[in-house]
Amino acid sequence: MNDPKLKYAGPLPLLSGPKADDRLKRLPWAFGLVVVLPTLVAAIYFLLIASPRYVSEARFIVRASEQRQPSSLGMALEGVGISTGSSDAYAVHEYIRSADGLNDLEKRVDVRSAYARPGVDVFSRLPRIFSDRSDETFRKQFNDYLTVGYDSQTGISTLRVEAFTAADAARVANALLEGGEGLVNRLNERSASDAVADAERNVRDAQARLSLVQSQMTSFRNREGVIDPSASAKAGGELIGQLTVNLAVLRAERAQVAAQAASSPQLPALDSRIRAFEAQIAAEREKIVGDATSLAPKISTYESLITEREFAEKILATSTASLNSAQIEARRQRLYIDRVVNPSVPDKPVEPRRWLALLGVFATALLIYALGWLVYAGVRESRVHE
Repeated sequence: MNDPKLKYAGPLPLLSGPKADDRLKRLPWAFGLVVVLPTLVAAIYFLLIASPRYVSEARFIVRASEQRQPSSLGMALEGVGISTGSSDAYAVHEYIRSADGLNDLEKRVDVRSAYARPGVDVFSRLPRIFSDRSDETFRKQFNDYLTVGYDSQTGISTLRVEAFTAADAARVANALLEGGEGLVNRLNERSASDAVADAERNVRDAQARLSLVQSQMTSFRNREGVIDPSASAKAGGELIGQLTVNLAVLRAERAQVAAQAASSPQLPALDSRIRAFEAQIAAEREKIVGDATSLAPKISTYESLITEREFAEKILATSTASLNSAQIEARRQRLYIDRVVNPSVPDKPVEPRRWLALLGVFATALLIYALGWLVYAGVRESRVHE
């Protein structure tokens, strides 16, 4: 099977000796500057200098007391993966990364000391080297250690906090969640206040109107000396009716006596009683109808007050029902933050991912070098053909 024409040429030459030095010398200096040097610097930083960071994660959901039914547009958006129910969660996300969120956080945790601990490298500590000491700069740099995400399928938000100790990471994450809960409570109070304020104002107006009418009725009764003119007029009418019946009986009796004996001594007494009854009936009628002191004008004024009071009572009842409905609706739309997973206390640092970061630096530098080399080769080729 061995071919006699093939001869053993000895072992393959290795990359060593003068030839290896020549090959290394032919290595472009740009490669060393663009690829080797950045990778070496990154290796020194990530493997020897970079401070380890602990990561605490928490998961929560922002929900209403009752599930609100989405509109047709909302259902269409959810059909393509856009959830309209995530706006409340996004409000909490924006708060966590905002200046207000940082201010509230600093009331609970000494954030600046936590991220400037002794032993933390100068490129990781806050505020970073060569940066100003303004609050806005600190907030932007602090947000580099925060990650807030939202899962549109489950509605669960994830908060990820990096810090240089496990306790600090858990403490900051828990304080941020407490701040988010405070924001939701303020949103609830504002929403309830806006929804109920108009209804409460209508109830107060209706109560004031009813109180005014009742005060006018009290003044009327004290001034006229009668509780209910209509009832008084009714009682007076019943009395007139009884007196009229008695008067009719007396007149019948007199007619009978006069028919039996025209000069009967009973006739003067009967005539006197008839006149007394007629005078009493006339007096009672004058109390009901007659001049301005009679009950008739008082009844008109009193019935107007009664109508006004009934109208005020209906307005108060309607306003109270509207207030109850507004309060129920406000409670139905009340938001809550439910913690699905409490902030964890990590037992080991997971950031930075040193080898992955180093590989990323090398790949990026190599890509930049390759693109530069292609540009350079293209320019050189074009010059050769000129």
